[in-house]
Amino acid sequence: MAEYVSVEAARQRSGLRLVLPPVPGPWAEAAKGLFYVNGVSYLPVRQTPGEDNPELVDWTGEKNAPQAIYDAEKARTGWAEMIFLAERLSAKSSLLPADPVDRAAMFGLCFAICGEEGFGWLRRLAMFREIFAISADVMPETHPVRQMVAGMAHRYGYSEEAATSARQRAAAILKLLSSTLEKQHSSGSPYFIGSDLTAVDVYWATFAALIEPLDEEMCAMPAVMRSQYTLSDPVMLEAASPLLLEHRDFVYERYLELPIDL
Repeated sequence: MAEYVSVEAARQRSGLRLVLPPVPGPWAEAAKGLFYVNGVSYLPVRQTPGEDNPELVDWTGEKNAPQAIYDAEKARTGWAEMIFLAERLSAKSSLLPADPVDRAAMFGLCFAICGEEGFGWLRRLAMFREIFAISADVMPETHPVRQMVAGMAHRYGYSEEAATSARQRAAAILKLLSSTLEKQHSSGSPYFIGSDLTAVDVYWATFAALIEPLDEEMCAMPAVMRSQYTLSDPVMLEAASPLLLEHRDFVYERYLELPIDL
């Protein structure tokens, strides 16, 4: 099991420090996966979701996770930045396609999965709506989960209108991902791009938790989080090919660390 250090201790260290939450959120798991596949070791640093994390803000200027800090360089918080950092530090084969057309396609799919207005973003809006719909008798306004979600909802542009349209937009992305895998399988490849693992395979493997999380034995998480992550919306479920979870299982079993280390 990873031994997390405090922000104060991490600031005194060099090398790669990766700021992570205590739960398996897809953005954090994707960041971990990139460095794991690339064979890059890192010092895990604990972040507390929903809190102000003042020591972290004083260090990096950001309160959220994941963040990657290498030596005295600026903190990297964006998914694309982390791909390039992992590539730079890696001694293994690249997760970036050599062909420029394939590389552009890979980044486009990554954006559709984890970028602003991507699948993860839209699922998050839908989950916010589900939590806000819980009766105050069951989850009072003062409940820490409701308060945490309220703060995040403002940050990520939540509105009733945005949450209502999120299901159709997320379904369209699932159809794109499904059709991409179907075409690849028809040509004999289990990967999203070409015939080798790329960053988009890592990103989808971790974001597939927003359809159905890995089993508890492989990925421990709070029951309320597992319930929220498990997709029940019929529009999105209809758009999701079985290949999406098959791909997740294939990538985890062959390339990523199991059970997930929190």
